[in-house]
Amino acid sequence: DILKKKGYKIAVIRHPMPYGDLREQIWQRYENYADLDRYNCTIEEREEYEPHLDRGNILYAGVDYQEILTRAEKDVDIIVWDGGNNDLPFYKPDLHIVVTDPHRAGHEMTYYPGEANLRMADVVVMNKIDTADPDKINQLRENIHQLAPGAILIEAASPIAIDHPELIRGKRVLVVEDGPTLTHGEMKFGAGIVAAQKYGAKEIVDPRPYAIGTIKDTYTKYPGVGTLLPAMGYGKKQIQELEDTINAV
Repeated sequence: DILKKKGYKIAVIRHPMPYGDLREQIWQRYENYADLDRYNCTIEEREEYEPHLDRGNILYAGVDYQEILTRAEKDVDIIVWDGGNNDLPFYKPDLHIVVTDPHRAGHEMTYYPGEANLRMADVVVMNKIDTADPDKINQLRENIHQLAPGAILIEAASPIAIDHPELIRGKRVLVVEDGPTLTHGEMKFGAGIVAAQKYGAKEIVDPRPYAIGTIKDTYTKYPGVGTLLPAMGYGKKQIQELEDTINAV
């Protein structure tokens, strides 16, 4: 937003999310929601791409990142690399910004490529300080200073806002969270549970008795997910199973 206000044209290049036929994903250019349908995007891809489109940004993705770069350079003034969860930039950045999460303090020291990213950072943003444990915030702060002593550290709150909080207060709710955050991301909760607690949900409904197909398999593979529903949707069949599970609850 800052760069756009200064008159620059921006494109975002996203790290690869190769869930379909790679031969049809050499390079992709997204400008609006219709492009999400045109490229048959999964739920996870939509979740990652839509915020960029909502801001009016052009977004590129695919598998051939030389071709993507060549096309993007003709399209815009400045390229912003979006590494997704923790991916290293495929292009040498002029400014390397890394976001860290105090809810996962310690991961920045033990996971690749997150640890490598942190060591390379010019700027480190620690978000979610309004909901994280103070001890975890201090732990992360110390680790950042250890791995990236020359980086600028910005500490930021991540407030949760709901359009109609009255729909939550006093109700039994099903919390659907980002799938990878709960599974291999090893988080026990996400923004959904924070919102449910903040706005006074009466009860978190356990979806596990109603899960079917691959959604049920996800609970078997990742028992730590608990009473939350991971939004797994890596194909039409799984999306339908997710919908059927939600409707059954």
